[in-house]
Amino acid sequence: MTTTLERPTAPPGGGDRKRRMPGNGRLLLGVLVVWVLGWAIFQGTATLEIGGADLTDFHLWLNSIRDGFDQARAGSFFFEYVIGGISAVIDATVTGLRDLLSQPSFPRPVPEIGWLGVVAIFSWLAYALAGLRSAVMVLVGLLLFGFLGYWEDSIDLLIVTLVAVLVCVVIGIPMGIWMARSRRATAVLTPILDAMQTMPSFAYLAPLVLLFGIGPASAVVTTLIYALPPLARITAHGIRSVSPTTIEAARSMGTSRWQILRTVQLPMARRTIIVGLNQCTMAALSMATIAALINGPGLGQPVAQALQSLDIGNAFVSGIAIVIMAIVLDRTTTAASERAEVATRRGGTPRSRRIGLIAGGVVALVCVYLSRLYIQLAQFPAEPDLGTPLAAGVTAFTDALVRAVSGLTSALTSVVSTVLLNPLQSLLAGSPWWLMFLVLLAVAYLAGGWRPTAIALVCLLVILGTGLWNEAMKTLTTTIVATLAVILVALVIGVWMGRNRRADTAVRPILDAFQTIPPFVYLVPALALFGPTRFTAIVAAVAFGVPVATKLIADGIRGVSPTSVEAARASGTTAWQMISRVQLPMARAAVVLASNQGLLNVLSMVVIGGLVGGGGLGYYVVAGFSQGQLFGKGLAAGIAITALGIMLDRVAQYAAARYGRR
Repeated sequence: MTTTLERPTAPPGGGDRKRRMPGNGRLLLGVLVVWVLGWAIFQGTATLEIGGADLTDFHLWLNSIRDGFDQARAGSFFFEYVIGGISAVIDATVTGLRDLLSQPSFPRPVPEIGWLGVVAIFSWLAYALAGLRSAVMVLVGLLLFGFLGYWEDSIDLLIVTLVAVLVCVVIGIPMGIWMARSRRATAVLTPILDAMQTMPSFAYLAPLVLLFGIGPASAVVTTLIYALPPLARITAHGIRSVSPTTIEAARSMGTSRWQILRTVQLPMARRTIIVGLNQCTMAALSMATIAALINGPGLGQPVAQALQSLDIGNAFVSGIAIVIMAIVLDRTTTAASERAEVATRRGGTPRSRRIGLIAGGVVALVCVYLSRLYIQLAQFPAEPDLGTPLAAGVTAFTDALVRAVSGLTSALTSVVSTVLLNPLQSLLAGSPWWLMFLVLLAVAYLAGGWRPTAIALVCLLVILGTGLWNEAMKTLTTTIVATLAVILVALVIGVWMGRNRRADTAVRPILDAFQTIPPFVYLVPALALFGPTRFTAIVAAVAFGVPVATKLIADGIRGVSPTSVEAARASGTTAWQMISRVQLPMARAAVVLASNQGLLNVLSMVVIGGLVGGGGLGYYVVAGFSQGQLFGKGLAAGIAITALGIMLDRVAQYAAARYGRR
């Protein structure tokens, strides 16, 4: 189908400009031809490639800023009392909770509340908020943390996550209410929330280290920035979704705006807000794991250490503990949203439940007392030890599996590298920077028009200014290859799910489970199969990006008008014709949106892949934390990643909007 650059209007002198103007497909083909010809002529010149240890003036300037920050902390009112005060409060809160729940509290050799008390408290809270099933799930999950050998790390990760979520609730829910009730607030805050969600998680780390240093404060603030947007957005959506008729009825009775909010909007939006809290919690857990790179306490540290030493067994066990925590938190918050709706309909708490809450609270208090009294109930027992034999078994199984499939994995890596990665990287990173600059601007214009082109121009100038243009093009290469794989897999599975209810019922829970897993964990099986290479980062990125893209496409296919489908079936179309000529074209907006979301997930995962040999910008972000002289280069890489992510997101969103209108 031929499309035009802008909405068709009658050109001066009459006639139909749409018929005379070549379609975007032809223009894109022309850009590709010019690009390839330019690459063939100028290949290897003006690529702006620099050595791994080389630093530009911008990198040295960022290093000097870091040194200036270190000096400024000593005598600056802002750093000493504002930033220092925030950091001190967060550090004191996290440290106090760790002394209370997970780490020895001097002079005690054990925490203030031992493991039995911690298990009892959290199980009772789960029962109070989400019901008996969730309480049993929390109980089993907490015991598994100890049996796997990661009790302290698990509780530390839970503490960082819950502290960040609590701060998100304090900030995010009022922000969402403000956005729902004020268009100006929405106009001001939406771009900020967009930037917070678009920035790959790695990009948060280096700037916050400058402000808060390395430790719990940086981990909590990083997690807060990443987890706040979904809570604020979903809260605003829930408040806006309250029926206008209900609000008018309340207003006609003389209630004030505050009373309407307190007695009508918040109760009716309660379930939606708790869904936002669920998304906030999962985002916080994901980011708190990655924050281990800046010395954030928790399970991220053993995972990162195991990945760096290629210890697949221990990486798997600690990764399993993270997955268990993700599932427990996800299911508990989901159950809490459902219970909130039931409680609203009932209008009160049944007597049997009140008795259960009181009895459970008494049992929890007794367990806390006993855990303070007996050392065996304060320090998690060493037996049964499930972690050590599981790690050994996983290591043995992985070694055997790698030996068995090494030929297949090597061949797959070689084919993908030879057919896709190497040629595309040669085009992107081997072309002169000015040629790639113009090509990317042309693609942005043809995909979305002038606005994304202007955004792309700013982002490309930022990337150019960081001095890491060549590394950014390498990252863009792996991002494009992984995104293409995500779209292909999501199309096949999504179309199947959209056309087959049984397939949807069988596959969707698997996709939900994969979507629950924090991105850090995806590196473990990918590293086990493919070793430390850039292909490992691509495999992990595909696994991370497929679930959300697949569900969007499935929903888009199912949303196609049944009348159109029946009309096409009556005309004798085959199944393939139905898919290619009816359902996919009519679900094009959903496909483009799925591509956008898949691309953003892929970009964040490809960057994390710098931990396992992914190269590109992610490598320098990681190196910036481990090597002091490369801090400026790592911070510049984070800036370049952010610019690349914003550019890709804006272009994809404008393209989705354009195709959706058509």
